[in-house]
Amino acid sequence: MLKKSLVSIEQCTKDDILRIIDNASRFEANPNRNLMNGKIAASLFFEPSTRTRLSFETAVNRLGGRVVGFQDASTTSSSKGETLKDTILMVSNYADIIIMRHYLEGAAKYASEVTGIPIINAGDGANQHPSQTLLDLYSIRKTQGTLDNLTITMVGDLKYGRTVHSLISGMSHFNPTFHFIAPDELRMPDEQKSCCRTHGIEYREHTVFSEDIINRTDILYMTRVQRERFTDLVEYERVKNVYILHGKMLENSRPNLRVLHPLPRVNEIACDVDDNPKAYYIQQARNGLFTREAIICDVLGIEIRET
Repeated sequence: MLKKSLVSIEQCTKDDILRIIDNASRFEANPNRNLMNGKIAASLFFEPSTRTRLSFETAVNRLGGRVVGFQDASTTSSSKGETLKDTILMVSNYADIIIMRHYLEGAAKYASEVTGIPIINAGDGANQHPSQTLLDLYSIRKTQGTLDNLTITMVGDLKYGRTVHSLISGMSHFNPTFHFIAPDELRMPDEQKSCCRTHGIEYREHTVFSEDIINRTDILYMTRVQRERFTDLVEYERVKNVYILHGKMLENSRPNLRVLHPLPRVNEIACDVDDNPKAYYIQQARNGLFTREAIICDVLGIEIRET
């Protein structure tokens, strides 16, 4: 077990990943287990969230724990100038674990260094989103039957998208082939491409979202162009609708192809995709509950037994 903070997917070994997603499948079979009785989780969201916050809080409740915290930092003492360090130390007095989303890259790592209770990174700026990666890996294995030797195509905001950055690190243990489709302004950063080269992972970059690439893909990972990451709204307007997946684009795709998206979506997946059996993003979000139950237990050192 990790028995410590989860701030980056890079700290997880292959065995860690497989253990957590194996436990996620156990929670899917039986999500209601009284494993956190008497424990309190602090849910600190300095940045807006729907699925991540609600799935983490639901996970705590289904595990028999209790939740305190906030979803709007403007109502907390941070709006008065309280430092992140002081906020974390204060909350550590009340909780057994902290689940935190923050707009600054590295905030979760910093929080883990100033407190002795576990921190789970629920997203830090454009940097990392390890719990999303683990639920993505669970979704991929569930739909493909394996994590090994898959072709994964990532589309859209690859520059600021913390979910795709983390997924590259998570998949680095399983010999994937990547296609990166993005406009020049939103290309995959050099750091992630360097990670691919270090692990001997084949990748190709494209600016055109073509059916030819879709037809060679096992997992099509769509992303939203994130307005909140842009300082220049003119640049955002120029690229926000550059790639849109329509149902007809999947007509000749592989039978096993599944469309994933970390959500929320805006215009990048047309509504006519929703009823296609290859659309998996709603089920993917549901898988977040089971995966986050597994993560919480792992960092707290709680053993998952078969029931």
